[in-house]
Amino acid sequence: MEKGYLCIVLHGHLPFVRHPEHENFLEEEWLYEAITETYIPLLNIFDKLIEDGVNFRITMGVSPPLISMLLDPLLQHRYIMHIEKLIELASREVERTRWQPEFNKLALMYLSKFNLARYYFAEKHRGNLLEAFKRVQDAGRLDIMTCGATHGFFPLMETCKDSIRAQVRAAVEQYKKVFQRQPKGIWLPECGYHPGDDEILKENGIRYFFTDTHGVLHGTPRPKYGVFAPVYCKSGVACFGRDLESSKQVWSAKQGYPGDYNYREFYRDIGFDLEFDYIKPYIHPDGIRTNTGIKYYRITGETDNKQPYNEEVAMQTAASHAANFMFNREKQADYVKEIIKRKPIIVAPYDAELFGHWWYEGPNWLNFLIRKIAYDQKNIKLISPSDYLDEYPKNQVITPSLSSWGYKGYAEFWLEGSNAWVYRHLHKASERMSELVKLYPEAGGLTLRALNQALREVLLAQSSDWAFIMKTGTHVSYAVDRTKKHVLNFTKLYNQIKANNIKEQWLGEIESKDNIFPDISYKFHS
Repeated sequence: MEKGYLCIVLHGHLPFVRHPEHENFLEEEWLYEAITETYIPLLNIFDKLIEDGVNFRITMGVSPPLISMLLDPLLQHRYIMHIEKLIELASREVERTRWQPEFNKLALMYLSKFNLARYYFAEKHRGNLLEAFKRVQDAGRLDIMTCGATHGFFPLMETCKDSIRAQVRAAVEQYKKVFQRQPKGIWLPECGYHPGDDEILKENGIRYFFTDTHGVLHGTPRPKYGVFAPVYCKSGVACFGRDLESSKQVWSAKQGYPGDYNYREFYRDIGFDLEFDYIKPYIHPDGIRTNTGIKYYRITGETDNKQPYNEEVAMQTAASHAANFMFNREKQADYVKEIIKRKPIIVAPYDAELFGHWWYEGPNWLNFLIRKIAYDQKNIKLISPSDYLDEYPKNQVITPSLSSWGYKGYAEFWLEGSNAWVYRHLHKASERMSELVKLYPEAGGLTLRALNQALREVLLAQSSDWAFIMKTGTHVSYAVDRTKKHVLNFTKLYNQIKANNIKEQWLGEIESKDNIFPDISYKFHS
């Protein structure tokens, strides 16, 4: 009989980046990289585990922007072009490295990986990876959550609750259409919680959400079981807190597993290492060097003299780290159970893109861990939050504190010198959107189209990704441009609607470009 439960949570999210007006748009590659390096490897592992009869439960968030991009025919077509170009590059690398055994073996590895990705995406699933995730959920192995519609940071949207309602309503409606069921849980964007937001979750049938550790520990009253059991908000929605120990072992490059010297070095890519004329056909057409995903070196250590990557050694290391992680969770569950006198749940949430993209061996580590938990021990069991609530329906009622999983734990990362300017514009747009809903309670025809598009523009402007990028200092001009573009589009629509002078041609252009949530209703913002 198990002594406790482990809840592994993978948060899958990318900002909505879709530019039909450009044949090659640099930021669209964020999606293509994630498909090749994270989503397909994870799905392959889930499929193999099911095929082998391994019992497991993983909780995974798939954000609405990510869902929208994975369903988009244009991006599906462009991904196939992207992976075919990588197959061509890997084939050339096999030839170029034929007299370099360490690198030739890796070139063959990448060629096999890219061919598999193309087969899995284009042939096995005909471009629809969401159908693959749905099948794993329908098999009872995944508990797929929703998220905010465009990953808006809820604690900084409190001046207009209508926008939070729209973020949740649009997400839930999309989820029900794609997965043919009601979502049980939600990943609050950036784990950002503000007391009272759970009432909106309840309105939309959400059963549970997550906060960072201090969101629960600083709640009122203090939680009896810490983060090792869920708490109920006064609304009846359950809140699960992150376990710091298990999280740090995985996500920290300095203190956790991903920094091991045997693992692949992310920052050495042939897109930057090789001669420009050779690599030029495989990077951005403007000559901007980009990552190709072909990386030949291991981390090695704090040195520029990196050693060749050895896949066999890296896999052995991943298996060892999986065993270490399992051992630590066994001891942790045993210790905590003696204190709280019930089976604890250890919540270990991570960005899904850590697995495979940033930490190349991450999917294999997860595969080893799941199999070891299933066959090598009896002290812990993988579980989803809804499963735990079914077993322990009675829990303490508290009010979690305002919190996020960002730097310093609150809102500083999304509200400081580089990005504070955006909020007066976002708040004004939200206020005006609520005004439009009241002015046009039963719109139709062209006005209805304009109102629906106005809400799309508000939601897209609210994405926390833009403020995050401004803070980190990478792709800043793009984040600024996206924020301004969506606010300006909304403002133009607002003025045209109120003046009864909607420009249908221009409306059609932005409907085609910013086409997220085709079934959206402007009334969500109320």
